Amino acid sequence: MNLGPLKYFFLILFYSFHVFSEPLQLKYANFKLLDKISNKLTEKTIKVNESDYIETLNIRVYSCFTEPPNKIPEDYVLVDIKDNFENEEKSIYKGWMISSSPDVTPLEHPIYDLWLLGCSNDKTS
Repeated sequence: MNLGPLKYFFLILFYSFHVFSEPLQLKYANFKLLDKISNKLTEKTIKVNESDYIETLNIRVYSCFTEPPNKIPEDYVLVDIKDNFENEEKSIYKGWMISSSPDVTPLEHPIYDLWLLGCSNDKTS
């Protein structure tokens, strides 16, 4: 009996689970904010499905994903950012931010630079 094709079938099936592994959804998103005027850095951890303020920015986190350990490290977050300047809340960014490429999905703001540091399952990371 020739087991050659059957061997290759099971080998491909085994490795396909590793190739197509899905990202992991985590509970917290970690951000860093730079105030360009005062040159002050602020780090903030925000829970998924909640919002919080950093300076005048109201950041709502919808989801935060990371790649599985067997893939290249990458975190990405879906956010809605509003600026509450002079008691007027204005939406300035809605979309995905990627931790390894903050210049690909930048926040365009005259005072602040905001980027994703990563996702985690605890608030201390």
